[in-house]
Amino acid sequence: MIAIGKNPLFCLKFNFMKLKELCNSLEEWAPLAYQESYDNSGLIVGDLSSELTGVLVSLDCIEEVIDEAIAKGCNVIVSHHPIVFKGLKTFTGNNYVERTVLKAIKNDIALYAIHTNLDNIHTGVNKMLADKIGLINTRVLVPKKEVIKQLVTYAMPADADSIRNALFEIGAGALGEYSECSFSVSGSGTFKGSGNSNPVVGEKGIRTCQIEERIEILFPAFMESKVISVLKSSHSYEEVAYSVFDISNENQNVGSGMIGELSVVENSLDFLGTLKNNLNAEGIRYTSLVKNKIKKVAICGGSGSFLLQAAIRSGADVFVTGDFKYHEFFDAENKIIIADVGHYESEQYTKDLIADFLSEKFPKFAVHLSKVNTNPINYL
Repeated sequence: MIAIGKNPLFCLKFNFMKLKELCNSLEEWAPLAYQESYDNSGLIVGDLSSELTGVLVSLDCIEEVIDEAIAKGCNVIVSHHPIVFKGLKTFTGNNYVERTVLKAIKNDIALYAIHTNLDNIHTGVNKMLADKIGLINTRVLVPKKEVIKQLVTYAMPADADSIRNALFEIGAGALGEYSECSFSVSGSGTFKGSGNSNPVVGEKGIRTCQIEERIEILFPAFMESKVISVLKSSHSYEEVAYSVFDISNENQNVGSGMIGELSVVENSLDFLGTLKNNLNAEGIRYTSLVKNKIKKVAICGGSGSFLLQAAIRSGADVFVTGDFKYHEFFDAENKIIIADVGHYESEQYTKDLIADFLSEKFPKFAVHLSKVNTNPINYL
């Protein structure tokens, strides 16, 4: 570690970590495959081989945040919201997006966004919001489908454990709170190698019948290439027989929103008052208090109106989120209380979540929380 200068703002910790290490860690936590189709999470500006001097974490990335990074000697900004959502055709500084990107490039500052992929993991944005509200027994409100695949392969009984262990090592076989999950059954397999083959058992040119184990393991769909690579490298067969199947099962740990319970039933007005205080909200827009008591709470950080019907079906007493439009409040249909706390207010603690993750992952590296209030909305 090398300290430069007497000004504490410029006492930088050099542990020679590269941007690629930072990106890899964030993407192991919140895989890019879990972002929504409209999103632009991941590295927006930067060279993966560059060495980092410090990380600044913010909710949004705007010009003032770039200035803050420069002042603190940080050459990477990790924000929740991407500064670029759509393709940029010009870089002339005509709007805040172009000016922010230009300033980052001019000052050699990398920009990384961890947005809907962080929304969609069960340890992400909504878990942070749930903790701030005081919810227990939380689960994903609308789990994602088509994000799980199944590997089926065959191996000699003596090799089965080593193959399973290699796949478990990279994260295959994880289901909710359980890991190293697989299924095996014994059977007989036949094969006949050509004259150019090099069989592990049997002889080339002669059909061989071999007792084998059929191994079945589920894995996240985005890991398919890695799973196949590890399978082949850990297998003793010259030609590895395997199949990969798409699974329609929901992944209970990946999806939109969250639902949980209060440890103690609260009066609806008391709940809203506590909610306002816990989230430092200037105000809460809410529908008729059709529920006198609040026990079950559905939430979604950011813009969550698309989850209203799911919240109703879940039996929640109240749905806490942001960005409801006027006419969407009528959709509550006296079945639930909508509590719109504001987009910024529902996600403001996300930067703490990200900073805590990075500080724990890289305890000897400089991680700073942005002090810039990026909320574009003001209240009288």
